[in-house]
Amino acid sequence: MFTLIDWHDTLHFEVRSDGRITREDLTVALPPDDLCTRAAHALQQAGGRSLGAHIGIAKRVPAQAGMGGGSSDAASTLLALNRLWDLHLPLSQLLAIGLKLGADVPFFLSGRTAFVSGIGDIIQPLDSQQLPPQTRFVVIKPEAGLDTKGIFSSPLLRRDSKHATIEDFAAAHYQFGSNDLQPVAQALCPDVKKVIDFLESKGLHARMTGSGSAVFAQMPYAVDLTDAPGAWQIKVCSNLNVHPLTGWASDKNPG
Repeated sequence: MFTLIDWHDTLHFEVRSDGRITREDLTVALPPDDLCTRAAHALQQAGGRSLGAHIGIAKRVPAQAGMGGGSSDAASTLLALNRLWDLHLPLSQLLAIGLKLGADVPFFLSGRTAFVSGIGDIIQPLDSQQLPPQTRFVVIKPEAGLDTKGIFSSPLLRRDSKHATIEDFAAAHYQFGSNDLQPVAQALCPDVKKVIDFLESKGLHARMTGSGSAVFAQMPYAVDLTDAPGAWQIKVCSNLNVHPLTGWASDKNPG
């Protein structure tokens, strides 16, 4: 048995000799073909091994929050089973597998704070001078969630924004850019705007995560959030510049 505490969730892996991939949902129920299961099958096929795995998943990040929980879990599954199955596949091959699973998976496989472009395949790790400073954030997920597919298929989605650069991000950090998905998300889920308004009433600059519906804000000072609606899920956290599994796969010759 191998237990891995991911960026978001807790994953348990047990190698099976019969080649089967099975999953146990330890908290909330997940779709039958979730990203962890798909990642395990994809790695099994790429590695040509007959070993299987039983995966236990304790979700802490709510579904449809736009925080990359499923993608992070998929990346950790690839890294963990690559080691547990003694496949020794290079990072470049894991990145290719991950990209087929989802655009965010390669970022989590890369293991460091990075500027990502293209379809998730162009990853530029930030150097020490470009890294954002350590800080604390508050993340709030309203009761309602958002389906990413619905946002990207909306005719309201703006697709002509100026391309951002890594230099833009390094110069502005937490004040960088805007989220083109946010106006569409707010139209589909009014609770997103309610959370943004709530945080801004506390003097914080709030924005939607990825595809929402969660909202985040840098919290440089203590803020009383006890008057938030009870159905909202609230988490105070810090940024992380290096993934705990960084180095578990590389393209360097071990010799």
